[in-house]
Amino acid sequence: MKENTALKNTLKKQLLPRHIRMIAIGGMIGTGIFKGSADTIGLAGPSVIFSYLFAGLLLLIVMGALAEMAIVYPSHNMKDLIQKAFGRRFSFVTGATYCFMWLTVCVIEVIAAGSFLQYWFSSIPLWILCLICSIVLILINATSVKSFGEIEFWFAGIKIFVIIAFILLGVSILFGIIPSNSPSSEYLHNYSNFVPNGWKAVFSTLLVVIFSYGGSELIGLTITETKDAEKVLPGVVKGVMWRVVLFYTLPIFIICGLIPWDKIDANASPFVQVFEIAGLQGASHVMNFILLTAVLSAANSGIYGCTRMLHSLSQSGDAPKSLSYVNKQGVPIYSLGFSVLFLLMGTYIVYLYPE
Repeated sequence: MKENTALKNTLKKQLLPRHIRMIAIGGMIGTGIFKGSADTIGLAGPSVIFSYLFAGLLLLIVMGALAEMAIVYPSHNMKDLIQKAFGRRFSFVTGATYCFMWLTVCVIEVIAAGSFLQYWFSSIPLWILCLICSIVLILINATSVKSFGEIEFWFAGIKIFVIIAFILLGVSILFGIIPSNSPSSEYLHNYSNFVPNGWKAVFSTLLVVIFSYGGSELIGLTITETKDAEKVLPGVVKGVMWRVVLFYTLPIFIICGLIPWDKIDANASPFVQVFEIAGLQGASHVMNFILLTAVLSAANSGIYGCTRMLHSLSQSGDAPKSLSYVNKQGVPIYSLGFSVLFLLMGTYIVYLYPE
């Protein structure tokens, strides 16, 4: 009987290397680059590239250490590793805060997804669109972890495809392969224009930049559901880090090369502005779809992160024991139910206060 109960509380190792790679990349590439880059460029100009490189270096150090610990303790997730280093109390505070953070983010992302859908379906009330998004995300997370990994793989794939297409398009415009009305990029080589607000402004953007890289820590929660994690993780971490740094720095370099940093509209996506320079019609529709994908991907990953952290807290006795129950599909179903409750509360708030 005890053996059967233990089996029910065990997560299934169904995630493949490509799933983890895309979960990490998808978690880090979101509205932070598609929309938030307008804010960071507005603060520091083209020199904000150094902020992304510096934050990327910090991220590489942290994630590299995580990969090394996963080799030594292959059956431990992020919270378990924190407990080994700092004790149970610290790991509980970290785990509980992490759950609250993701639950809050999930609600915000679902509301954002509903607002993006209203761009096309303006006659439908926002709360109904939020409810539809919530139901879709709940169904995705109620399936096996392998199905979740597969869906997140394609969510992230869409974002990566757009960034690669953006880089190729931008390079073509900069080198005159595609004609456009963009201003000359010569000002990039002028020090006063490259660092227009001084180095202090570069460091002031680090808060936004590091927040943009948030989601990379999800790798630390996939350890217990990854086949041969101790062999897979080091290679995945190294590959993910340099890809993410390139996917952030190259688009920003292109944006600053095509649009003077002080002419970038803070209320719009710089990506849309570059697409319009290239003469692409319907750029706003394309970007709206990408932003919708980005927020749904973030909410999807957030629900996963919260349910797995609740499951881990329950197993260590820091949360109700029922939250550690895992169904036949390998999903902590009661932990997922707790997350669902927050999503529905968020939808209800939108119903009461649609503005």
